[in-house]
Amino acid sequence: MSGWPDYRFSELLGSRLPIVAAPMAGAAGVELAVAAIRGGAVGSLPCAMLTPDEVRAQVAEVRRQAGGPINLNFFCHHVAEPPDDREWRELLAPHYARESIEAAAGGAPSRRPFDEAMCALVEEVGPELVSFHFGLPDESLLQRIVAAGPRILGNATTPQEAALLASRGCDAIVAQGFEAGGHSGYFADGYRPVGLFALVRQIVRTLPLPVIAAGGIVDGEGIAAAMLLGASAVQIGTAYLATPESRIAAPHRAKLGTLHGAETVVTNLFSGREARGLRNRLIDAEGAIRAEAPPFPHASTALAPLRAAAEADGRGDYSPMWAGQAAALVEASGARELTERLGRDALALLNRRTE
Repeated sequence: MSGWPDYRFSELLGSRLPIVAAPMAGAAGVELAVAAIRGGAVGSLPCAMLTPDEVRAQVAEVRRQAGGPINLNFFCHHVAEPPDDREWRELLAPHYARESIEAAAGGAPSRRPFDEAMCALVEEVGPELVSFHFGLPDESLLQRIVAAGPRILGNATTPQEAALLASRGCDAIVAQGFEAGGHSGYFADGYRPVGLFALVRQIVRTLPLPVIAAGGIVDGEGIAAAMLLGASAVQIGTAYLATPESRIAAPHRAKLGTLHGAETVVTNLFSGREARGLRNRLIDAEGAIRAEAPPFPHASTALAPLRAAAEADGRGDYSPMWAGQAAALVEASGARELTERLGRDALALLNRRTE
């Protein structure tokens, strides 16, 4: 064999490598997408924290700098009315006192669900790929995306979710294992995490669609292992966090590739929804999961002044530092260099196995 065991993903999108640079809201942007595309991967733009005008400008800038497939990623959560968060603020009161700041009301949650305006934007800019987290949009919006032509990815955390995504017309499935950094994309039956390799194998055996493995993959060995179990491609986030093109703050960056990155935890403190990240002062003080945290995305509102105060002082005490379980294994390098090395190393391992 000389090549990848499954070309369906690359043929679907035209990328040189079966790698998607993960759409990490707050950490990824134009620079990372451009570098990943130049290295042969699919570049992603996280759009849940952007306006349509900002997405339009970023797509244009990526197109100007690189020729290759772009993935626009959106959230499909439901935003309820702001809840009564008095218990949450009482829990945070000692932290406000420690930082010598007032417990201000804070602003509105920054994460926006996919809507009519973003749908029109997708129809306008024509990305090669559109991916959704927390399920899929309403059928009327989804069918407009289908008609516009982009391939559609849905994120599944269980085999049952994968089947639901396939039944609604997704072209490929992101299998998000328990190991993955950032928010778990569950949407059907609550948080019921499955390890990546078990999840990939179950989906591959039951669905004919290409499967993109996501969670704990940071090197060529991880890519090769995922593809030997049936994945057509991989989605990588944590390894790209250590690149200079990522937008993470210094305290977050300093822990990657060290023993400080060896322990990640699933927490709901920063947004109100389960997400995997590195420990910090808030988690150590309050525990990783608190019932007092308002539902996603409202928990971030009361945290905003604490986070701002600590970050102004160069600390990540109240900031989400999302990372997957392999965070201690990452190596700092440029994103293009990383992409090329990942592809080269994985392909060498896959070819060696069949010689």
